[in-house]
Amino acid sequence: MDPVSAPLLHHRSRTSVMTGSATGGVTQILLIAAALAGCLAADVHTDIVGQTVVGFAVWLILFSLLADVDRDERLALVACLVIATAGEMFLSLVWGLYTYRLGNIPLFVPPGHVLMLLLGLSLARRMPDAVALAIIACAGAYSLAAAAAGVDTLGAVLFLVLAAASLAMPNHRRLYASTFVLALALELYGTWLGNWSWAREVPGMPLVTTNPPGAAGAFYCVLDALVVATSTRVVPRLAVWATQARHSAKPSVATLLTK
Repeated sequence: MDPVSAPLLHHRSRTSVMTGSATGGVTQILLIAAALAGCLAADVHTDIVGQTVVGFAVWLILFSLLADVDRDERLALVACLVIATAGEMFLSLVWGLYTYRLGNIPLFVPPGHVLMLLLGLSLARRMPDAVALAIIACAGAYSLAAAAAGVDTLGAVLFLVLAAASLAMPNHRRLYASTFVLALALELYGTWLGNWSWAREVPGMPLVTTNPPGAAGAFYCVLDALVVATSTRVVPRLAVWATQARHSAKPSVATLLTK
């Protein structure tokens, strides 16, 4: 079975990603791409009220897509939403690695990460292994060259993260490669429009980077890896514990008859 086209959450396959309804066809790909590009383009021309309206529109798109996936896949996407929100709050509001235009976390950002995951899954299903390896190799070459030149020393660290995820979860390498490319395109587009900007000097670390970092996609790959780990390990165990708790809470027939 193709590990990228098999269900992410099915207990019988812990080395898979996601399938069918969650990865969608050309229409869904175009819808997601248009939503991401459109919301960023609209955001730079609005104030906080307009940004909120744009955010609600992206949430509606996400809800419409969630309605077409099964329960297990929906749990994976909800996990992505929760992890991405926590990550954005830490990286932007706490660490200060990058700053959004209005100094907040725009309402469209958390659902946008879920849309990016769906887009990455769609591309990964169509990506040959050789292309995935070539993308990771090019990312490594650029990161090392940029670090050696002193232009982007953070990039070398981010590439190590990407390489570690690819080695630790080789069955998901195509997902990481597709996410890396898509994230770089999104980062270039968003920083070009002015939706957000990255700090030149990495706060609290003797590192510098560009706007955006050439290996910014590694952050998105970490999100993918956390979603995979949560969906294939944490969620199934919680389901087992919940089932056991329900059974233990039910009184036996003998107990009922003795009352």
